[in-house]
Amino acid sequence: MVSLTLAQKGTPLPYVAGALAEYANETKPNSYSVQWQEGASLKGKDKAANAVLIDNGQEFVGSRAAEAFILSALPTPVETAQWIGFAQERLGGAVAFKELELAFSELDQHLQMRSYASGYAVSVADAALWGALRASAIFQRNLKIAGQQVLGPALTRWYAHISAQPFVERLVAAAANAQTAAKPSGAKVTTDQGSFDLGLEGVEDGKVVTRFPPEPSGYLHIGHAKAALLNEYFARSHNGKLIVRFDDTNPNKEKAEFEESITEDLRLLGIHGDVVTHTSDHFQTIYEYALKMINKGLAYADDTPHETMKEERMNGIASQRRDQSVEENLQRFELMRQGTEEGLTWCLRAKMSVDNPNKAMRDPVIFRCNLTPHHRTGTLWKIYPTYDFCCPIVDSIEGVTHALRSMEYRDRNPQYEWFFPALELRPVAIKDFSRMNFVYTLLSKRKLQWFVDSGIVGGWDDPRFPTVRGIRRRGMTIDALRQYVLMQGASQKNMLLEWDKIWALNKKIIDPVAPRHTALLKKELVPVTVVGGPDVPFTKDQPRHKKNPELGTKQTVFSSLVFVDQADAASFAHNEEVTLMDWGNAIVQDIVRTGDVVTALTVQLHLEGDVKATKKKITWLGQDPNVHPVEALLVDYDYLITKKKIEENDSIEDILTPVSEFADTAIVDANVGLLAKGAIIQLERRGYYIVDKEAAQSELGL
Repeated sequence: MVSLTLAQKGTPLPYVAGALAEYANETKPNSYSVQWQEGASLKGKDKAANAVLIDNGQEFVGSRAAEAFILSALPTPVETAQWIGFAQERLGGAVAFKELELAFSELDQHLQMRSYASGYAVSVADAALWGALRASAIFQRNLKIAGQQVLGPALTRWYAHISAQPFVERLVAAAANAQTAAKPSGAKVTTDQGSFDLGLEGVEDGKVVTRFPPEPSGYLHIGHAKAALLNEYFARSHNGKLIVRFDDTNPNKEKAEFEESITEDLRLLGIHGDVVTHTSDHFQTIYEYALKMINKGLAYADDTPHETMKEERMNGIASQRRDQSVEENLQRFELMRQGTEEGLTWCLRAKMSVDNPNKAMRDPVIFRCNLTPHHRTGTLWKIYPTYDFCCPIVDSIEGVTHALRSMEYRDRNPQYEWFFPALELRPVAIKDFSRMNFVYTLLSKRKLQWFVDSGIVGGWDDPRFPTVRGIRRRGMTIDALRQYVLMQGASQKNMLLEWDKIWALNKKIIDPVAPRHTALLKKELVPVTVVGGPDVPFTKDQPRHKKNPELGTKQTVFSSLVFVDQADAASFAHNEEVTLMDWGNAIVQDIVRTGDVVTALTVQLHLEGDVKATKKKITWLGQDPNVHPVEALLVDYDYLITKKKIEENDSIEDILTPVSEFADTAIVDANVGLLAKGAIIQLERRGYYIVDKEAAQSELGL
C-alpha cells in the first residue's frame, strides 16, 4: 500500500492530493493509506513539503508531486484532464482574488446543467475540484458567510453533493481526528458536518474493524441505514475494515431472499463490506463456548415455563434449576442438541445474577431449541444461540475492535461485556448512538410485519414504509439518504425527526435533473377549442428541462383542440386572459357548464400578450392522431398512522390512518409513455413523481 501523509497546516492545504488518493481507494480499495500530521511542513522548514507520498521506499515530496503520482494510475479522459488542470491552476492557493471570483463563476455556469464536472458520475475531476475548493480560504469564507448568493447555486449544490461522497467523508474525518489529537484536552474542534465523536478508545489507524450485523428476517429500514453508514464511516475514516455479518440465528424468520435484498440495499447505499460473514459460520464454535460455560459453572439448563421464568426474572427470584450440577446441565444440554422431546422443554441460561438492578443481567437465556430447518445449515442444528450470546463471541473471534450499535441495546451492554472474561475472549469496545426516529413512523419489524400480514400495504417495498426499498420506491434518492444520515452524525441524543428536511434535501438533488412533463386529471376533463390555433395539428421539439439542455427534448403537440383540467376551467371568467404554458396567452371567449361542471371552453389565442401579466399559467395537452397521450395512475400517500410519537402500549388499530393511499387517473403527454421504471420526473404544477410501472406493463403508475 502506498503511504500519503498530509500536513495539517500546509500551504496550500493538500486536500487535492488527499481527495485524489481517497477517490482512488473507491475504485481500488486500500490503494493508499492517507493520514494527516500536525504542522506546516513534513520536512523541517521546507514549506514545499505539504505532502509526502512513499511508494516502495521512493519518496515524492510536495502536493503536486503526490498528485502527479496518483493521477498517473487513474484514467483521465480529455475533459476530465481539463478540469483537473482547472483545479490546479485556476483554483490554486496563489491565485489572485479577482481571478478566483472568475473561476468560481465559470465553474458555477458549467455546473448549472450538470450533477458532475465531467460525465454522469463522480470522477477524478470532481475529486480534484473539491480538494482545491476545500483548500481555498476564500471559497470557504464565502461559503460560510454568503453561500450561493456569491458562489452561485449550482456550485454550492455541487460542493455539498461531493462533500457527502464516501471518499470525501473519509478524508474530512481523518483531518478532524488528527486535529482533535493535536489539540490540548478540552479544546473545541469544528468540523464540516454533524458530530461523529463517540469517544472511541484504542483507535489505531489501519486496525479499526467495525461490523454491521443485520438479521435476514426482513428488509432494511432507514434506522438500519444509519447503523450501516456509521459503521462504514468509522471503518473508512480510520483506514480500517467493515464486516457485514448476517445474524442468522432464528430459522423461524430468516430467508435467503432477505439476505439478497439486504445485500442489494447495502450496495445501493454505497456500502461494501470488506468481508461478508454469517453467524451460522460459527455455530460449532459458539456451541463449544456454551459447553465451556457449563463446565465453568457459568451456565445452567432450565425447564421453567416461560411465563414463570419471566415473572421470576422481574422479581429477582432464582430458578429452581440454578444450582444443578455440571453433569446434569451437560446431560440436558445434550438432549437439547439432539432435539429430543424432553430436550425441547429446556433452554440454557447464563449464570450472571438473580437480582441485578439491570434486569438484562438476570440470568439471560443463551441457547434455545428450534427444529425448524435453517436456510443455510439445514437440519444439522436443533439448538440456536441468542443474539446476546453469539454477538460478543463472534465480534471477538472475527477481529472486531469497536462494536457500534443503537442505544436500544444500552441496558444490554454490561451483559455484552460480561461474556469476555467469562469466556476468556479478547474484549471489544462498545459504543452506542441514538436511533433515527421519525414522526408518524413505525420502525418496529414486528409492527411493520403486521401491516404486511393484514394486507394494508402491498409488501415491504410499499411507498408508505420506512424501508430503504419503500422510500426509494417513493422517490428518495440514495444520495439524499446518505447525506441526511451523515448530517445527523453519531449523536447519543434521542430525537424525533421530521420527514420534511430529508425530502427537501431530496428535492435539491432531483430538481436540476428531473424532466418536466404534463398531466391532466381524466375525470371531467375539459375540451378547449382554440381559435387561431393550427388548422392541422403539429408537434414541436421542446426542452425536457428549460435549465438543463443535456436532458434532451420532448414532443409537444399544438392543435386547435386541447384539453385542460376541470379545476382550471372552473376558475376561468369570460374575457379573462390566461397563459397556456409553453405556447402563449389566450382569452376565454365562451364557457359551457352543466350545473357546476365545465363541459367545454372556447379561447382566442393572443400570442402577443404578456405572459408575465397573467395570474393563471395553465397546463394543457394537444391532440394529434399520430401522437397519443398516455393514461397514467397518479398515486399519493399519507402517513400510515395518525399519532406523531408512538408509545409502547399504543394499539396500531387505534391509530391507523383510515385512508393513506390516494390514486387519480390522469392523461399525461405521450413522452411519459417512453419512460423506464424508476425515472423521476416533475409533472408541472403537481410535483415530483417516480415511474412505478412502465407503460409496457399495461398501465403506467406514477
